[in-house]
Amino acid sequence: MIFIILLGAMILGYFLAVTRLPFDLAEMAEGLPVSRYVILIFVMIIFIFLGCVMDSLAIIILTVPIFFPLIDKLGFDAIWFGILVVRAAEIGLITPPVGLNVFIIKGIAKDVPMYTIFRELCPFSSLTCAK
Repeated sequence: MIFIILLGAMILGYFLAVTRLPFDLAEMAEGLPVSRYVILIFVMIIFIFLGCVMDSLAIIILTVPIFFPLIDKLGFDAIWFGILVVRAAEIGLITPPVGLNVFIIKGIAKDVPMYTIFRELCPFSSLTCAK
């Protein structure tokens, strides 16, 4: 399955190189009358949402070639952006509705109910939870 994701990412990368879509997106975003931090927050929200429904490796392989030219054009550091991408994807991986990492925890701790795992992860996820 990982090889299929990598193959799809290679095809997507070729498509993006031919169409120059990431660079056109970066130029369009640079011309918007909003702060660069607003654009960064929007990108991070996309990563959190994708983390809710996809694996982190797939998210990073498929989306970083699209968003990196935008972030670079806005003047953010590449390593800082990489750290933010990983953090946002991992926050998404513990956030419902799918919460892939929660299912992994459930597989390891079979005697702990799923509700308890989600409740204890609430301070770390992107959702607010009522106690």
